[in-house]
Amino acid sequence: MTALDRITPSRENCVYTSCYCEENVWKLCEFVKAERTAPLDQLFAVFISNDKRMIPLWKQKSGHGDQPVIWDYHVILLQVRPQSDSLVYDLDSELSFPCSLRLYGAAAFRSDRHIRPEYHRKLRVIPADSFLLNFASDRSHMRNPDGTWKMPPPPYPPIQTAESPMNLDDFISMNPADGWGTVHSLDQFLHTYTGNPSTASSSPPSP
Repeated sequence: MTALDRITPSRENCVYTSCYCEENVWKLCEFVKAERTAPLDQLFAVFISNDKRMIPLWKQKSGHGDQPVIWDYHVILLQVRPQSDSLVYDLDSELSFPCSLRLYGAAAFRSDRHIRPEYHRKLRVIPADSFLLNFASDRSHMRNPDGTWKMPPPPYPPIQTAESPMNLDDFISMNPADGWGTVHSLDQFLHTYTGNPSTASSSPPSP
């Protein structure tokens, strides 16, 4: 991808804070809206979680070898382009930035068919304009009981709205009655945005 095609800064120039993936994606959406590098209606924030809040993802920077990282949730940016492959922007991935959704699906999601049901992924897909307008986090989920930070917070002020200082759980929840956007199973998500359900070239080890 050339600089002319890029809708975000290069990976090393993006606003990024480790373990604050929801805010990293919010900042990507904010950049695209401000710089008008792509139609905002092509972009979606995608929250990945499940009822147990245990989801495996492969090809994460914090992983080891071919073992998945088990997150409570993760957030990626999806760009749905007309007459072209959808793209994933994941600043925590070892894969390219951006990466085609087909490759991300095969390498990072793999398949729910080979893992136990409690690890099956669900995905909440929220239009970028709705995400920018409604998301709020006071970062309280990243504080220890004594008030210290589990991981250092971003340097900019918390993202808040007039209605709420904190609604992160409404985005992580995979109850369709909660929050914003549409909730999909992994197969539904990949079928919707690539035309193919999840496939894996080989059976990965079960978490």
